Amino acid sequence: MFDSARGPFVLVLVGATIVGSMATVWHGVVNPPRGGEVREWRYDDTPILLQQGQEMGRFLLGSTVVLLFPQGPLQFNPAWAPAGAVRLGEAMAGPRILVSRGVS
Repeated sequence: MFDSARGPFVLVLVGATIVGSMATVWHGVVNPPRGGEVREWRYDDTPILLQQGQEMGRFLLGSTVVLLFPQGPLQFNPAWAPAGAVRLGEAMAGPRILVSRGVS
């Protein structure tokens, strides 16, 4: 779990079947042995501090990233569409804008 200026969030890097490995800035290359065994690395005792926009990690072939946020202050980019491209550096979400009748 990470803490940010907009609240806590969870980042899950999910490697697909053909992903060779992935890397994070705090661990380096993660390339678990192939044995059908689930592996887990914990960093509870290691502070991980990232600047806004700094790389967290990458897949070394491509796969899926799941981000979990608490319900509330964020809303996803409304320009996103199913099967649309997401560009490096593109804002994924922003502060939820509360609009009351006649006042924005």
